[in-house]
Amino acid sequence: MTDKPNVRKIQPGDWLGLLGGGQLGRMFCHAAQSMGYRVAVLDPIASCPAGAVADLHIRADYDDEAGLAQLAERCRAVTTEFENVPAASLQKLAERCQVSPAAGAVAIAQDRIAEKGYIASIGVPVAPYAEIRAESDIEAAPASLFPGILKVARLGYDGKGQARVASAAEARAAFASFGGVPCVLEAMLPLEFEVSVVVARGFDGEVMTYPVAENVHRDGILAITTAPSPRASADIARRAAAAALQVAAGLDYHGVLCVEFFVLAGDRLVVNEIAPRPHNSGHYSIDACVTSQFEQQVRVLAGMPLGLSNQMVPAVMLNILGDAWFTQGGQAEPAWSELLQTGTAKLHLYGKTDARPGRKMGHVTCLGLDSEQARRSAAHAAAVLGIAFP
Repeated sequence: MTDKPNVRKIQPGDWLGLLGGGQLGRMFCHAAQSMGYRVAVLDPIASCPAGAVADLHIRADYDDEAGLAQLAERCRAVTTEFENVPAASLQKLAERCQVSPAAGAVAIAQDRIAEKGYIASIGVPVAPYAEIRAESDIEAAPASLFPGILKVARLGYDGKGQARVASAAEARAAFASFGGVPCVLEAMLPLEFEVSVVVARGFDGEVMTYPVAENVHRDGILAITTAPSPRASADIARRAAAAALQVAAGLDYHGVLCVEFFVLAGDRLVVNEIAPRPHNSGHYSIDACVTSQFEQQVRVLAGMPLGLSNQMVPAVMLNILGDAWFTQGGQAEPAWSELLQTGTAKLHLYGKTDARPGRKMGHVTCLGLDSEQARRSAAHAAAVLGIAFP
């Protein structure tokens, strides 16, 4: 592959920066370091997963001017591992170094009102919704939005800041419980299943899409991802990938982006939400694809050519929550040896010492020479972890 013009290339041995110290940042560090880069992480928490493996941990808040200055001075390029970092911090960093994704794209993705408005504006379907900024907006909402889901516009994730509401009265109560912050009221659709597409897009416009993955959520948290999706037809996969690329191109997005979809009756697709970063549903790519989503994140940030995103073997990924430590009535370490007995299970733990119900502690990706072998391996792992497996 020949070099493309106007792409700023950062060579291995140089420093890359990261805002956020969670498990996505930890996996970014692993990918960057394997390619010879050094990584500086800015995060206020002393024992964060990414800070534990980074070459430098700058302990500071995401809007701390001194911390941001230190990061920009050390690193030639900076990325983020989650969408709720202040967009203003990304903008400030962009004055001194290469930033991916840009502040404008992150600002849209971190606000559900802006996000849904943007997606609808480019002609990609979203679920029917209404902006809720005051209680009067609930009264004015069409009856077709009930039953629905009220979601806070900002800082909601993994089912937090969401409430199912069957009526305007329930919506008012939920709105009050959220403190009256801006929300969206979204119609609850009769979905058949959920899928997601991870896209990598370079500064030069080069793009790679990963296979369409099928997701199962429980209590608002991703539980199981199967890749490729066993129920998505070739037509659904084609349209989902095209829509994801349209979303990325419209944002002039540079980096790794995930677009989540609902599949409705008649193979209709609507976008649920977007994530301007690597995504939980793309973790299978570490073990099953030519290039992982985290390596792509490194390649984009460093201005390097993208790697192929082809999937080499079928995979089923299980999220390991802190609940797995409490399956026997008390707290105990999961039976890792039994988990790994199948020989096709790939365990990834995030270095978190405090297991709590609902907390993401790791994941296991179960591979197979065919989809049935991957499912059998996943069923075994799920039984060991106490995870309900369909």
